[in-house]
Amino acid sequence: MDSDFPLTRDLVLIGGGHAHALVLRKWGMSPLPGARLTLIDPNPKAPYTGMLPGHIAGHYPRGDLDIDLGRLARFAGARLIVGHATGIDREARRVQMSGRPDIAYDVLSIDIGITSAPADVNGFQAHGIAAKPLGPYADRWAAFVANVTAGKTAPDCAVLGGGVAGIELALAMHHRLRQIKHAARVHVIDTGPALSGVAASTSRLLRAQMQKVGIALSEGAGIAQITHDSVTLADGTAIPAALCVSAAGARPWPWLAQTGLELSDGFISVGPDLRSTCDPAIFAAGDCAHLTHAPRPKAGVYAVRAAPILHDNLRAALTEQRQFRRFKPQKSYLKLISLGGKAAIADRGALGVHLPGLWHWKDRIDQQFMQKFRDLPAMPTPPLPRETAQGVAQELSDHPMICGGCGAKVGPEALSTALAGARTGQRDDVLIRPGDDACALRIGGQVQVISTDHLRAFTADPWQMTRITALHALGDVWAMGAAPQAALVNLVLPRMSGPLQARTLAEIMAAAQEIMAEAGAEIIGGHTTQGAELTIGFTVTGLMPEGRAPVGIGGAQPGDVLILTGALGTGVILAADMRGAADGDVVRGALDHMATSPKTAAQSLISAHAMTDVTGFGLAGHLLAICRASGCGAALDMDAIPLLDGAQALLDAGHRSSLHGANRAWSEPDIEGLSPDTAEILFDPQTAGGFLAALPPQAAQQALAQMQARGIPAFQIGEMLDAPRRITLRPSLKRD
Repeated sequence: MDSDFPLTRDLVLIGGGHAHALVLRKWGMSPLPGARLTLIDPNPKAPYTGMLPGHIAGHYPRGDLDIDLGRLARFAGARLIVGHATGIDREARRVQMSGRPDIAYDVLSIDIGITSAPADVNGFQAHGIAAKPLGPYADRWAAFVANVTAGKTAPDCAVLGGGVAGIELALAMHHRLRQIKHAARVHVIDTGPALSGVAASTSRLLRAQMQKVGIALSEGAGIAQITHDSVTLADGTAIPAALCVSAAGARPWPWLAQTGLELSDGFISVGPDLRSTCDPAIFAAGDCAHLTHAPRPKAGVYAVRAAPILHDNLRAALTEQRQFRRFKPQKSYLKLISLGGKAAIADRGALGVHLPGLWHWKDRIDQQFMQKFRDLPAMPTPPLPRETAQGVAQELSDHPMICGGCGAKVGPEALSTALAGARTGQRDDVLIRPGDDACALRIGGQVQVISTDHLRAFTADPWQMTRITALHALGDVWAMGAAPQAALVNLVLPRMSGPLQARTLAEIMAAAQEIMAEAGAEIIGGHTTQGAELTIGFTVTGLMPEGRAPVGIGGAQPGDVLILTGALGTGVILAADMRGAADGDVVRGALDHMATSPKTAAQSLISAHAMTDVTGFGLAGHLLAICRASGCGAALDMDAIPLLDGAQALLDAGHRSSLHGANRAWSEPDIEGLSPDTAEILFDPQTAGGFLAALPPQAAQQALAQMQARGIPAFQIGEMLDAPRRITLRPSLKRD
């Protein structure tokens, strides 16, 4: 989106259902200037319903089902908030969230699907799993299959619900289990007649298929209780079931009942324009919506068909147009029902047929739908002007985009040159020289440390970006062994209207206050301005415990053990994410890692001779800083260095942060044994990275044991050497 346009309206989408996924794709191809788009979903990926039976049967890996909401949101210019919406304050126009501040909206759309969990079956909450939402069911199924394969669990399943969905899943489950254990047993249970919603011929074909493979069917059966290994019917019959899956109808999510919206059997009542019948600022689509003008059964096809109308009407609401499109759903649609193996039945209206090739037809339709999200359209790069200054084309070729976070920092060589001679030495109350994590000042009888840092945003979520930046800034204070004292907030907001400024500042300050309060620091003020993009910074002070000197980078000694907390890889992951090439789960893991406080880790490393947080210059750059300041060398065990999930694969694929090359050029001359195949992670700039500490051997073992007991990831990665100020890469060190 062109940053020259001020942001003036908030569009919020709750749920990553099929309709919203298609809206996001279309939005990304033509964003609405001035609109800020937010997607809220409990997961960074949304499974596609059409391919679920094929996955359960073993025809598709899990990844084939997932729409990557992180990549899709990045493409659409939206912020993805991975979290649970718990309610709506319609008067204030706010979405209430679990574990974070409310999200304000001007226009809201809801596409959260349904749950198939039964409301009042004894024992289901403890022992059963609903087929919808699909994600938890797919995860539970994968664990069940693994246990059956290992011989830990009996291959016995029960499916509650004898509709098309239940029968299709039962056939898929039976097919997969028979590949593992010939004695697999699947039992379908329905409180009424099964397959009442399909053609008579379809019902006959499905019943015949169930009988052929040996799936039992109980109709008109009440359920008394579900345990960890059985389902007991009302007549006392016990059915073996190590896994009980419910596909019994469609139930709305309970929190909708508290919104005050007009509902029909718990589903949001919408008119032909997909707007709520009682609140024109709220839209709904997919299974969570009830079409008052054309009631239809719950089916994904209607969500897909509604998506273009929803997209256009959301834009109309944001631009205050009066013309809204009408959604006219077809009265019937073709169902292609899988039979477990690669065969299917076609059902439409009063006709049901079983023909060769139907499964492959269904597979082609499903793959074509998913391909829309696997290969997002590449947005063309704006052409260069006819004339540019010498070197512009080369610079853009070398660095086509500037990364966010520490990947946007100035390279170590340029910074080192700028800082050369910066310390005049004219004040004896300034204790730490330039190049250390923070400045240490003697004030009276106490030592105060002070540091400042800011980050160019790499996520569109200001609340999350603030949390990460605050922890990143506090890392300098903790690395010196000080206790955080006070903080100033420094903000650059993109151009936006007054109401959006207030909303954004509220999210930022809520996150800042939470992090600083947990650290024991007071926020005492700050500065704000508007600019081209979101940038968040903090100036932080801390106090040293009485009688303790600050821990700098210059105290390491030969024989000291090197400990690294956390893991590496945020730079390459964020760089790949900017290009739409990073997996959503990988990005989510990196963001969660950056948002984890290192306070306890710092307390465990209090005996360090030297310590720094690993940030923009990468592990190699920060370790060389310790070597140079301490006057000794270091050895690194590459096999011991922990990496975030997905980081190495992205490095192998050629992804690099925009600061990576400068880091390598600065560090490479002082590294022995460097191999380009294994050492690229050394130059990856980290944001809110862990600590690198040099400790005496006994203190190091105590610190590692203490952190392990507290669940803090910490690793012995090498040692300091009585050698020149260089890094030596060598075979793995023996570790306890």
